Amino acid sequence: MFDSLGINSTKNLLSRIAKPAAVAALAVAALALSPVAAGASPAQQAAPSAAITAADINPAAGTFTTTDAVPASVLTAFSSADGTPAGAVAWYRAHLGSTAYQGYCEKAAENAYGTTGIWASANAHWNGASPKHTSGTPPLGSFVYWNISAYGHVGIADGSGGIYASSIGGKIGHASSVHYFNNYRGWTPAARPRH
Repeated sequence: MFDSLGINSTKNLLSRIAKPAAVAALAVAALALSPVAAGASPAQQAAPSAAITAADINPAAGTFTTTDAVPASVLTAFSSADGTPAGAVAWYRAHLGSTAYQGYCEKAAENAYGTTGIWASANAHWNGASPKHTSGTPPLGSFVYWNISAYGHVGIADGSGGIYASSIGGKIGHASSVHYFNNYRGWTPAARPRH
């Protein structure tokens, strides 16, 4: 039999009240544990910082540009993203000035070799790849790494001491030194990314 509220049992009444109350309590607890900064969206508050900031850049280490650094004669026999070191550089050259890979440096590095989804982040790539080198000039197409942002940063060596990467001047570009970004980790040999 229904009561005056149209509810036929105490159990139904409790479930109609308890569920919204539990959701509200969880929302309040989440705000208490993670206060929202003024002007920041909840999405910005929830994610660790993956952005490369001005503090991560060392412009005194060299110049940067969104123009070519490797002579076309080095790359003519290769196709962009064909799995070769020259093909990886050709991919970056074809994407110079693109902002599509901001925050997705690992994806750019993998796409340059014709793959995707191998490593979750630049840090994971550095930790899983070998052999690691912390000195010397990285050869053409080698992966170069920095310990910056929440997920690290990776790019591709130009073979002359410079790099192609995302986040150079806010887009895919070229820097004349591996020390363009702070906290240089080193490099691993040019190869199609795989676990």
